[in-house]
Amino acid sequence: MAAGMKNLSRTFVWILMGMLIVGLAGFGAVNFSGSMTSVAIVGEREVTVDTYMRELQREQRALQAQTGQAMPMSQMTAMGLDQVVLGRLITLASIDNEVQQLGVSIGDENLLEELTKVPAFQNANGQFDRETYRFALDNAGFSEAEFEDDLRREAGRTLVQAAIMSGARMPETMADTLVAYIGERRSLTYVSIPKATVPLTMQMPGDEELQAFYDANIDLFTLPETKVLTYVHLSPAMLLDTVDVDETALKALYEERIAEYDVPERRLVERLVFADQDSAASAKAQLDVGGTTFEVLVQDRGLDLADIDLGDVTQADLAGAGAEVFAAEVGAVVGPLPSDLGPALYRVNGTLEARLTTFEDAQTELRDELAADRARRLIEQQSEPIEDMLAGGMTLEEVAKDSDVRLGTLNWTGANSEAIAAYDGFRSAAEQVTVDDFPSVDFLEDGSLFALRLDEVLPPRPEAFDDAREAVFQAWNDNRAAEAVAAQAEALLQEVTDAGAFPEDRELKTETAQTRTAYIEGTPGEMMIAAFEMEPGELRIVTDEDGAVVLRLDEILPAEDSAEMQMLKQALDSQLDQAVSQALFEAFAQDAQRRAAPRVDQQAMNAVQSSLQ
Repeated sequence: MAAGMKNLSRTFVWILMGMLIVGLAGFGAVNFSGSMTSVAIVGEREVTVDTYMRELQREQRALQAQTGQAMPMSQMTAMGLDQVVLGRLITLASIDNEVQQLGVSIGDENLLEELTKVPAFQNANGQFDRETYRFALDNAGFSEAEFEDDLRREAGRTLVQAAIMSGARMPETMADTLVAYIGERRSLTYVSIPKATVPLTMQMPGDEELQAFYDANIDLFTLPETKVLTYVHLSPAMLLDTVDVDETALKALYEERIAEYDVPERRLVERLVFADQDSAASAKAQLDVGGTTFEVLVQDRGLDLADIDLGDVTQADLAGAGAEVFAAEVGAVVGPLPSDLGPALYRVNGTLEARLTTFEDAQTELRDELAADRARRLIEQQSEPIEDMLAGGMTLEEVAKDSDVRLGTLNWTGANSEAIAAYDGFRSAAEQVTVDDFPSVDFLEDGSLFALRLDEVLPPRPEAFDDAREAVFQAWNDNRAAEAVAAQAEALLQEVTDAGAFPEDRELKTETAQTRTAYIEGTPGEMMIAAFEMEPGELRIVTDEDGAVVLRLDEILPAEDSAEMQMLKQALDSQLDQAVSQALFEAFAQDAQRRAAPRVDQQAMNAVQSSLQ
């Protein structure tokens, strides 16, 4: 019981959250007279004002921690969270009322035992301390009597919960049925008809034929809702030609980045460290006479090659061993040589040549970097005057005339990804802008400045035939190919139906014992779904945009009796048992709440919420 009591709060939070949908269905709102000590009466239990206030504050703090923003009480009320908190407390009070009616509780000895085990109530020696206990409760806003009463009620709820949920099992038929469904298998034969292999004669449709196809398939050529945007944009690239960079600054940046441009020669090295010089020398001697290999020496030390790999190192990185290691050929083992861990053998696995990029070679790259950085600073300086222009009522068109920004327009559908629409910052602004918004300056990831205006919103509408002509021709051609594939598939299906077998000149493909989730490359994604809808011997055509298959189901096989299926059954048994246990407890809690007939004092609730504004 003690272990159950420790986990009580967590258990009830998760189980009872599932009942919040019905948590407020069984009670009405009435006003009480008096001093408003409670916000609700639930049978013989109360939801006190203090309890309701604490729970609201706890919910408020949790939301603030989650969102990183202040969460005023007015916003919580607008979101309905005040009712969520009340529903949770009423559900708990309903269960407490039922537990009280059943006469379930714990004695003083058990209560004392639980209190002495709480770490927050113990002194430095791990012993229960009365003063520590009293201090902790004061900080939490509880009196001793209130806390101990809560602990008794929680223990009672735990006992009742265990009595209801323990031993509840779903009939095994349920899990067996699910395993049989999931593990059922199919064997099948099929012939693929790829669209690319179906011959088509060249045809060029006339305008009348394309117009007829366009009219019959107008949904294919309907444009989505479109925002007509006007925007101004100023990027660092637009200012590069206007930015001067002196050679002194370029040389200073080159010296600052010298490690990138003057890269010394490096070696790919492995290092095997030994306990002493004699052990290292003995190992080297065995290598020299062919008595062992470097890999065996590593294994004898209980290591892997990855454990001794130093990666690419410079001569300076190896200190006293550097000169000899860098003088060795690739594949050679040298040593014993010193290391910071003791005598070691070094194997050279590769050479990385030194690389020097002169100032003259790096000058263009450095100039572009410095110019871009200075261009970003210029944009930052111009942002405030541009913002002032917009705030003063100037249009984007007028701002473009009086500054360096460039004016542009865009029909925004959400699928745009060209030019400025490739930036996440612009995409976000375009999604959120409304016709009532005034343009304001914002920045993109590369330091660009932009501002935009929504001119109008165009509803979904057919694209003009002349504008869609190329798309209409492509769709007409795709449809023609699809019809040719379908015709060939229908002809094959009829041939197989008449003959009772696939023609010998066709390339047959077979799959054996495939499950519902199987993926067979080169076939339509719906093929396995169709296979599990068919009876043995049945034929069916399955198509997609790449072609078709003529499919025959050969055999239905049950789920195999494997370790994997046994594990699946065990997992399903556990989940189903948990589901029925929780359903039973929820039914108990709902019935307890209905019989407790909760009554809410709306005036008291309002007073608590007002005090938290």
